[in-house]
Amino acid sequence: MTTARTAMVLAAGFGERMRPLTNTKPKPLVPLAGRTLIDHVLDRLAAAGVETAIVNVHYLPEQIEAHTKARASRAPKTIISDERDLLLDTGGGATKALSLLGDGPFFIHNSDSVWSEGVTQALPQMLRLWDPERMDCLLLLAPLSTSIGYHARGDFDMTAEGRLSRRGDQPVPFAFAGVSLCTAALFEEAPEGPFSLNVLWDRALAKERLYGVPLDGRWMHVGTPEALEEAEASFEREGA
Repeated sequence: MTTARTAMVLAAGFGERMRPLTNTKPKPLVPLAGRTLIDHVLDRLAAAGVETAIVNVHYLPEQIEAHTKARASRAPKTIISDERDLLLDTGGGATKALSLLGDGPFFIHNSDSVWSEGVTQALPQMLRLWDPERMDCLLLLAPLSTSIGYHARGDFDMTAEGRLSRRGDQPVPFAFAGVSLCTAALFEEAPEGPFSLNVLWDRALAKERLYGVPLDGRWMHVGTPEALEEAEASFEREGA
């Protein structure tokens, strides 16, 4: 099975929709079921074999730096990528960290992406399915039918082989669950400065090299305080 020794954890955003909880703390440090959101992420990455996580910071960066330093005895090792001067968005942030991430494959993981696992664990399944001969990037997708806190029309449709297409005028059954797997090759000729990973995904789509894997579990889209309450209740019911 493919291994991913490094990961990018995207933790630099303002978390504006989570206010007032994020008035005084960054969203990655908001607690869910007794652990901060970023601890859920880092612990899951460690369980999947990730040894080093690059965590980018911009909003209230000292708090995230202190938190990652306090968990220094726990895997994975964390390295801060400092975006205090300029918030680089998802694609720009990962591009800045490429020298630390290496050639890959590596995960890029939103710091607020949490879920309860089903029978098949998500990150190991992504590693099992990773195929650089066919793929530029592999996305974790959440079925809308089982997701919590997500009320939009979805992001992607997916063929039986896992190839993705964007939502058109009609709703589609899957939302991006906040985790992707790729190599540094995805970032060849990437834009400079701030840009979204969607730019690189659209390039991969045009070449029919963007793939997905459905989550076997329940994704929790903790975008607002109300959605956080839903996620808390789900954790209590399912013992996640």
